[in-house]
Amino acid sequence: MIKCIIFDCDGTLVDSEYLCNFGLQIMLKDYGIESSATEMMEKYRGGELATILQDIESEHQIKLKDNFVTSYRKLVDELFEKELRPCEGVDKALKEVMLPKCVASSGPLEKIKKALSITELSEYFNENIYSSYEVGSWKPDPGIFLHAAKEMGFQPNECAVVEDSPVGISAAKAAGMRPILYDPNNIHSTISSLYTIKHMRELSDAIT
Repeated sequence: MIKCIIFDCDGTLVDSEYLCNFGLQIMLKDYGIESSATEMMEKYRGGELATILQDIESEHQIKLKDNFVTSYRKLVDELFEKELRPCEGVDKALKEVMLPKCVASSGPLEKIKKALSITELSEYFNENIYSSYEVGSWKPDPGIFLHAAKEMGFQPNECAVVEDSPVGISAAKAAGMRPILYDPNNIHSTISSLYTIKHMRELSDAIT
């Protein structure tokens, strides 16, 4: 029986995946790299930023400047302030689902809090927000989800995880939790044996 729901943030609660990768697209132009935000979004969805940047350095045979991450985070903050929106239907779904809820994301804590604040979703989670940077564990490792469940006071098998990425679903499975794939654009149709929802209005049925 599901007693707690753990939400990913980027691409699940807030429509931020494109903006994050658009920030990368802009930054990489300074290095002569013309990678589109859409391509990178498909390739790196749900990944750890450090790993993504290592892959970019390796693929393009470049060395990013020491201040790259700081500049990138600042740019993404600016993009969030101007354009960030909640994912379609998420506000209504959060109101309707009465179970305890938390957020467990690969992003830095301040980024998560800012995204939730801008989109006016903070009220649904209070201080129940957990970051991979706090525990040193990034998806597909299950550490962040196990930490969230423990902090919320539930056993792993009592938790459902709502995720939009294959690495997040892998982490949920490894944690022994119910994985729910949020896939509004049907980009992960090859992933089988999952609870899959196309719209947040389907969430209630997926956790019963």
